[in-house]
Amino acid sequence: MMKENIIKDKSFNFSLQIIQLYKELQFNKEYVLSKQLLRSGTSIGANVSESEAALTKKDFIHKLSISSKEARESLYWLELLEQSRLVDLNYTSYIRDVKELIRILTSIIKTSQASLSK
Repeated sequence: MMKENIIKDKSFNFSLQIIQLYKELQFNKEYVLSKQLLRSGTSIGANVSESEAALTKKDFIHKLSISSKEARESLYWLELLEQSRLVDLNYTSYIRDVKELIRILTSIIKTSQASLSK
């Protein structure tokens, strides 16, 4: 039986949500910000997935740090879309979910860094 990986599951599900939002934004003729959001939003999970194959603890931390940066970029695009009202949709759940990913990633990174210095 495989151990549950919360960050992997949540980041993968967030990627699926971002793909759906991207399709809706494209349908509403928003092409620039939607593409940026698609790239950063799906990159979170891709880097989490890569971190599973890390050769060292430092490599693991590095991959998750990239994932955290992508999550913060995704938050930026979501807040920009929300406040600009380019496409008037409800972005609240996406913003909540990416903030949760940022919190989890930050916690994992800090814990990993602390164990590295022991």
